[in-house]
Amino acid sequence: MSNNKIKIFIGTGTCGLGAGAGKTLEVIKNYIKEKKLQAEIVNVGCIGLCYEEPIVDVQLPGYNRVAFGRADKDNIEKILDKILKKEILTENVLYQFPGENLEKWDNVPLFNEHEFLKKQTRWVLANCGIIDPVNIEEYIANSGYKALEKTLKKHTSAEVCDIVEKSQIRGRGGGGFPAGKKWQFAHAQIADKKYFICNADEGDPGAFMDRAVIEGDPHRLIEGLVISSYAIGANDAYVYIRAEYPLAIRNLEIALKQAEERNLIGKNILKSGYDLNIIIKKGAGAFVCGEETALIHSIEGKRGMPRPRPPYPAIKGLFGYPTIINNVETIANIPKILLDGAEEFAKLGTENSKGTKVFALSGKVKHTGLVEVAMGTTLKEIVFDIGGGIANHKRYKAVQIGGPSGGCVPEQHLGIQIDYESLKTVGAIMGSGGLVVMDEDNCMVDVAKFFMDFIQKESCGKCIPCREGTKQMLEILNRITKGKNQKNQLESLERFKGIVKLEQLASVIQETSLCGLGQTAPNPVLSTLRWFKDEYEKHIYEKRCPAGVCNDLISYTVDQELCKGCTLCKKKCPAGAILGEVKQAHYIIEDKCTKCGICAQTCKFSAIKKQS
Repeated sequence: MSNNKIKIFIGTGTCGLGAGAGKTLEVIKNYIKEKKLQAEIVNVGCIGLCYEEPIVDVQLPGYNRVAFGRADKDNIEKILDKILKKEILTENVLYQFPGENLEKWDNVPLFNEHEFLKKQTRWVLANCGIIDPVNIEEYIANSGYKALEKTLKKHTSAEVCDIVEKSQIRGRGGGGFPAGKKWQFAHAQIADKKYFICNADEGDPGAFMDRAVIEGDPHRLIEGLVISSYAIGANDAYVYIRAEYPLAIRNLEIALKQAEERNLIGKNILKSGYDLNIIIKKGAGAFVCGEETALIHSIEGKRGMPRPRPPYPAIKGLFGYPTIINNVETIANIPKILLDGAEEFAKLGTENSKGTKVFALSGKVKHTGLVEVAMGTTLKEIVFDIGGGIANHKRYKAVQIGGPSGGCVPEQHLGIQIDYESLKTVGAIMGSGGLVVMDEDNCMVDVAKFFMDFIQKESCGKCIPCREGTKQMLEILNRITKGKNQKNQLESLERFKGIVKLEQLASVIQETSLCGLGQTAPNPVLSTLRWFKDEYEKHIYEKRCPAGVCNDLISYTVDQELCKGCTLCKKKCPAGAILGEVKQAHYIIEDKCTKCGICAQTCKFSAIKKQS
């Protein structure tokens, strides 16, 4: 490529495309054609600032690459017009990337000085959103595959297991088991075959870390998977990925083909004598297949259902052979560990949790996106310093961390460190990395009900405690949120028993469920009960939802003084619950009201009040 060419980078990961990057791209193509510019367009993955999508970077010859946020189809031409004149559209500019012997843009912060990025430590996400994910040359230019070459030339498989064990990296998939120890178990097994599986079956609501890594930097995953497979002596590896990730699958398939052409996978890799075949296995998106034994059954062509352990997969796994399963983020850390050394990796983090952790930050926070921070960073730093605090000037209520198997962290524990052990003390777990922020408008009983409904639907049904226990817990939560017009005294009594029964059921499910997913299924309920018991009590005893979320526990009334009798609400009410004459104050029949709220949205005089 000529140095005189303009380079335009556009984030066309799934999040970028969802925000309109596809339309922006078409405008850019037409702009280049009309202006007859010598320009190259480079599609990149998600850089993490999802709240600023679509993101477009421009690099003029001799100048630093500069990024613009919210670059939609309507303003991208204006952005390009100005930068071609060596001017910056300040309302859209985000940051610039420092470059050697390149001219710096005035009054534009550097990449690592941006408010969303300056407290992050980007190891796994180092290339995401920066390089072309399907250009192996760019990955190699950024130290790609150096770790693999070093590993195959200098280390035996046992030494690789020892290095990973010394790094103290723990599995990033939720369980947090030390990866090196797990590998050593499998390495010690004498078997005709061994398998390594990358678990990319990302099923937690609000989690998209693995998808972003595979879309934005698939070669990092491939390099890590080859090293990992070599360490345990596996000649076959699987990437188990949900079929709902078509772009990630496409990029991974292209990257695998490129790696094979360079002899980085396949036969006699880099003339080392080591062979590895990597297979992509598409899953149907069942949450239970995130559990390793259910995932194994799915690859074998069986129904994805867990089995009792022991024997553990490291002893008897896929097709009866020793198998190691790690998730995308764990494997993506491996090249750094082997290239820089175990000691360097272990320098970052806390005593029992080393390295970094990637989170998908979403919910009621100003700056949503992908966040990678050093272990030991506090939740408060993530939510308020990186995330910019709660949106719309609302008050913080909780963070749901760890997905359906995790728990809620209330305001009084915002100072807790991101650490496998620390989070357990407040009833939460690290999980795979979903981090959903909630504000004062969230009802914690409704949150518990949402996750319990999700878990109940996703239960494989194999064991009774999970299948029936979660169903009963959901029924109790539904009774707690029922309306004020209950006549059945027995049902009223059941509401009062609700909290006690929830805790008893949770204990049984935790102690007797077959797999880890079932054992952690009650966590969202127990967590909300622990920190927000007053909300449960208000639902049960006072039959009201303080947040005004549970429809059956709210009511709508007409302020007789404000109502002008315009009849608009009466006409719009789908239940015919509003009565009144023209120019006379109206009123709502509560027994007929469905609590849809259309009347309040329709009223031009703010006469209809929502009461919780």
